[in-house]
Amino acid sequence: MPLLGHPETVGEPFFLLLCAIKQQINKGSIDAITGKARYTLSEEWLLRENIEAKPRNLNVSFQGCGMDSLSIRVMDTDTVSQVKEKILEAFCKNIPYSQWPRVEDVDLEWFATSTDSYILRDLDDTSVMEDGRKKLNTLAHYKIPDGASLAMSLTDKKDTTLSRVKDLDTEKYVHLVLPTDELNENKKSHRQSHRKKVLPEIYLTRLLSTKGTLQKFLDDLFKAILSIREDRPPLAIKYFFDFLEEQAEKRGISDPDTMHIWKTNSLPLRFWVNILKNPQFVFDIDKTDHIDACLSVIAQAFIDACSISDLQLGKDSPTNKLLYAKDIPEYRKIVQRYYKQIHDMPPLSEQEMNAHLAEESRKCRNEFNTNVAMTEIYKYAKRYRNQIVNALDSNPTTRRTQLQHKFEQVIALMEDNIYECCSEA
Repeated sequence: MPLLGHPETVGEPFFLLLCAIKQQINKGSIDAITGKARYTLSEEWLLRENIEAKPRNLNVSFQGCGMDSLSIRVMDTDTVSQVKEKILEAFCKNIPYSQWPRVEDVDLEWFATSTDSYILRDLDDTSVMEDGRKKLNTLAHYKIPDGASLAMSLTDKKDTTLSRVKDLDTEKYVHLVLPTDELNENKKSHRQSHRKKVLPEIYLTRLLSTKGTLQKFLDDLFKAILSIREDRPPLAIKYFFDFLEEQAEKRGISDPDTMHIWKTNSLPLRFWVNILKNPQFVFDIDKTDHIDACLSVIAQAFIDACSISDLQLGKDSPTNKLLYAKDIPEYRKIVQRYYKQIHDMPPLSEQEMNAHLAEESRKCRNEFNTNVAMTEIYKYAKRYRNQIVNALDSNPTTRRTQLQHKFEQVIALMEDNIYECCSEA
């Protein structure tokens, strides 16, 4: 990431966007079985039924964590596991997710009175049946009031209820919505689609509400990705974009749209979209399926912003494209300005680029297994050895810097090392 962007300026707004998405989703009901939520950016993950939900502020202590009790905001429609997740997030927010206790590793106890307490579970002897399915227990089911006192503690006996529920189909369990309700809703939408493929206004309003809440976080992220810091872009981007322009000139390509497409395919689409859709590559976080769906909508907006094609939108267009349609023209101006700023800057010399690469290598000296990386590069170089040598020999710049000779030296050195390792074995 250091070579392709400014991690100190992109990492923070990206992380804040992820936190904002999760917080917004958690503001309303989330069906623990289907994963659908009242607040989302994704039409496919929208909980369409009007589930009445009331917030609850719980006073929670986490035994053994060395922290004072915290006030945790949850919904009365939350299952016990959903409440546990929100409690863990509050107590472990400064700890990498991979080090958090799992939901099944903790017990949650409610102190109903000074003498009575209960261990809360998703399924227990108090669970009720609904339409032939066992309903997951919620705070409303237990009648836990606002301001209730609870304690969470690590347990030796794991509660595997949640994992069992996730593995079983909705024919046996239900949380907020019966499968028949969803089926009827889908049939209704299907009938409407024959007349007019439009998301009902009440649902579109919810999507737009979520979009509005996240707008500033998304704007900050896009501007961080597509901005020049200290009057200079990351050197690798400047060097690579100049290389693309040099290749276009050699091939007699002068169409600015072609250059725009080359740059977009190389950086925003190949690198940034991959990061936007896979934050777990750079952060130690829990990326749920629902967050993944929201990030796909955001990534699509980023793709559209980098495109030069006119957006042909109508009543049949996907909701994820309609959601950010009004923002795309402004985002495109930012992309075009970014490319122009990089183009207008003085070119980098080979010495500057080599010095930059050496400095980046020094910074990351102890972060990667260089032996494994070298072995993988060697496999590739050996397979295409003749083609690489011919290409280096035919290029005036590489001939001048004797890269062909250096390449052969590296291959020979790698072969000697591999031979020695095999001999010792």
